[in-house]
Amino acid sequence: MRTAPQLALISLMAVAICAGKSPHCSFRAHAEANASDGPVFSSQIRSILSGKTVTIEKMPALSENDVVGFQIYPAADGSYGALLQLNEHGRLTLDSLSIERRGTFLFIFVNGRPITELQIDQRVADGKIYIASGLTSTEIESMKKEWRLLDQRKK
Repeated sequence: MRTAPQLALISLMAVAICAGKSPHCSFRAHAEANASDGPVFSSQIRSILSGKTVTIEKMPALSENDVVGFQIYPAADGSYGALLQLNEHGRLTLDSLSIERRGTFLFIFVNGRPITELQIDQRVADGKIYIASGLTSTEIESMKKEWRLLDQRKK
C-alpha cells in the first residue's frame, strides 16, 4: 500500500524531468558592477578587449529567454556577427539598463564564452543587441536551434 504513493511520486518526477527543455544556446548579458559589491553579487573577469580585470554582476540582465530571433552577418575576421531581437521583457530591460547604466559596459556571453563588451552610450529602446563579431559557426548553429532566423531581405 505504501509503494503506490511512492511510485506515483517517482512517476511525476520523471515526467517533470523529461518535460523540462534545456536550451541549445545560452545567451547572457551582464552589466558592469561596482567592485565594492562583494563576491555575493559580483564576479571579476578579464576583459577581452582591454585585458584588464573588470567586475560584472553575477545575475545576468538578459538571458536566452529574452531573445525571440536573430539575423546572421559574416564578420571581416572570418567569424560571425548577429543582431538579436528581444521580446517585450528583454526590450524593457535593455531600455532601462541603457538609461540607468549609461557610461558603463554590458558584457555578452554565448554558451558561456565571452563574446564582446558593449559600451552603453545612448538609450536603446528598439530591443535589439548587435554583436559585431566573435561568434563561431557552431554557436550560430546552436542559435538556429533555439531562436527563429529573422528575415534578412530589405523591404
